[in-house]
Amino acid sequence: MNAFPSHPNIVRRLHRGTVSWILSWWRLLNFSVLMLSVAIMPATYRNDNRRTLAHHLVRDTVPNLAWFGVLAALVSLVLIRIVVVTSQSYGLTRYALDLVVRVLTLELIPLTAAVFVALRTTLPNGLEFSQGRKAGVTGTVEELRTEFFPRVAAGIFAVWMLAAVTCVLTLVLAYLSLYGFTPYALAGYTRVVGQVFNPAVTLILVLKIVFFSFAVGLIPMASSFYFGANYRVNITHGLSDMVRLFAVILLIEVASLMGNYY
Repeated sequence: MNAFPSHPNIVRRLHRGTVSWILSWWRLLNFSVLMLSVAIMPATYRNDNRRTLAHHLVRDTVPNLAWFGVLAALVSLVLIRIVVVTSQSYGLTRYALDLVVRVLTLELIPLTAAVFVALRTTLPNGLEFSQGRKAGVTGTVEELRTEFFPRVAAGIFAVWMLAAVTCVLTLVLAYLSLYGFTPYALAGYTRVVGQVFNPAVTLILVLKIVFFSFAVGLIPMASSFYFGANYRVNITHGLSDMVRLFAVILLIEVASLMGNYY
């Protein structure tokens, strides 16, 4: 008895996997277009739906902002101290601020903000919401407007808010850690930060945060839209969304690194 699968079975399995992979990304693209269409509809921002939208924005942002702000401040202080001590030991103190700003505000803060919102909010919410929907129901315009769009917008807004607030917080902590409570080093500090955030780097940072937020907000809800509660099993649903989301985040991060340093 042959212990290995035959070549036709391998080809058939590979074909099914490829078709499923292409179809999943096509569904994600189609769902993104639907959300964009709903976002530009004036009816989406009527009084009744504005209340629902505001509720989701506050619920998904405020708790995350409090927890992530504290964690980001603690981690930033530790990393700033490590960078400063290491640069002093090698006689490279003048490069410490540049390194801190680049490592924390350009790379770590946006990436961790997106991952934090995904793991704490959008992935669990998408899985929970899918359990209340029937498989095969494509969704009406009203359902897209009142159920899907507020959740997608809340995930996108949460990433924006966490990244913006913690980047500013990190810059303040970097100044205090390096210079203390003195205003006399502010001119040199702003000059170094301004040299780091040139127009090209700033544009890449903004685009990275925007694409991170779109991935975090859209991917978990796309599977809920197409499959509902009967998408295989819930664990498979959550794991597939997590893998797809982290793959997109990794691609965006690699593209931003290439834009900044190549």
